[in-house]
Amino acid sequence: MRNETTTSASAATAPVRFDTKIAVLLREDLETWQRLNVTAFLVSGLGAAAPEVIGEPYTDADDTAYLPMFRQPVLVFEGTKEDLTTAHTRATARALPLSVFTSDLFRTGNDRDNRAAVRAVSRSGLDLVGIAVYGPKNAVDKVLKGARMHP
Repeated sequence: MRNETTTSASAATAPVRFDTKIAVLLREDLETWQRLNVTAFLVSGLGAAAPEVIGEPYTDADDTAYLPMFRQPVLVFEGTKEDLTTAHTRATARALPLSVFTSDLFRTGNDRDNRAAVRAVSRSGLDLVGIAVYGPKNAVDKVLKGARMHP
């Protein structure tokens, strides 16, 4: 019995490892408010597209209920315009779940106009300022090769 307790205690305190990765890549020339806004928009659809990334709801000691969040960290990277284009090409080639934010979206004010702005431009012509990608850790690492962690 002592062995089972020790093993259970060890498992409960062991670091949690994920075989998947959620990553955001931002263009390095964005202003701070843009980085925050773009990141929030980019990850917002991930839970609907990949419900397995959402954890359980939270509750505090007073039984106040809170919304669930991602079950794993969101890693934020930055890179050049060219890094974004390369990562976008790699992600689409691997058919990984991907969201995009283009410079045009800074001039729109609603979801309908956002979608229309992206729809109006070919994939190769998108002026990307951010992407979010989700998938197996090694595939996401290959997509982001050359980008650096956001400071």
